[in-house]
Amino acid sequence: MSEKRTDARNVRSGGRTVRISRPEKELFPGDGITKWDLVEYYRSVSRRIIPQLRGRPLMMERHPDGIGGKPLMQKNAPDYFPDWVRRAVLPKEGGEVVHVVCDDTATLLYLADQACVTPHRWLSRADRPDHPDRLVFDLDPPSSGESGFEEVRWTARRCCGLLGELGLPGLLMTTGSRGLHVIVPLDRRADFDTVRSFAHDAADLLAARHPDRLTTEPRKANRRGRLYLDIQRNAYAQTAVTPYAVRARPGAPVATPIDGRELDDPELRSDRWTLRTLRERLANDPWARTDTRGRSLRAPRERLKRLAEGEGEG
Repeated sequence: MSEKRTDARNVRSGGRTVRISRPEKELFPGDGITKWDLVEYYRSVSRRIIPQLRGRPLMMERHPDGIGGKPLMQKNAPDYFPDWVRRAVLPKEGGEVVHVVCDDTATLLYLADQACVTPHRWLSRADRPDHPDRLVFDLDPPSSGESGFEEVRWTARRCCGLLGELGLPGLLMTTGSRGLHVIVPLDRRADFDTVRSFAHDAADLLAARHPDRLTTEPRKANRRGRLYLDIQRNAYAQTAVTPYAVRARPGAPVATPIDGRELDDPELRSDRWTLRTLRERLANDPWARTDTRGRSLRAPRERLKRLAEGEGEG
């Protein structure tokens, strides 16, 4: 348990001073994790998480009363946020939203002071909000327990295998919640409709290859115990948890990038790494061994179409 601190504390970053109020406030009461612990964690991972946040509109998951209280899922930046916190004004149906954009460590620490436990990022950047540079397959277990997560591992291997057939990389990440994300970096040439259509067709092909284990059926009642290949996050204004973000769950698990070989690790779980243990992974970046350049979907779409047609005839 952290040492109790009763007074506000100042943190310096990038020439700015961020005031941390009530640093002793327990945000994870069952674990004794305080706001100061959250600030120190985000400061320690800032070199990894800022590149994942930079330029992207955010949805802030704030827990001012701790994770046991009612969360605030906040898109609009409050008026009292300092002027140096970047904003992006983006259209929505019937109006607009003023989003926070976290481009630097000072902003990240300020958000932690605001009890933003988890920053959820857009899959596109504020300068071209209709053109994503990330595609996400969201894989959650179809059932609880160890057997459910085994299905997630198995599916992640097949998903990455198909992406390889299409000439695309698949970046793997534990979500810190229940499952895994498979993330594809894109070059921002395709709009959300095109990206979503591609993800839908890829999921359809995977489900057709493994109809007894995988499904694209959105209704739980129709899944019959199969793992749902969720591509719903691939849309304008939808968000996904940011790599290295803390989740508002007991133990403070962290969304953690992994290497494909770690799928074979029997200790792998979605919540394996936490705010207190993630630092052991900072020496090596598991995504550094993968070419993360943004890719075009033009050729992969043609390859996917040929595969689907060929296997459909078979």
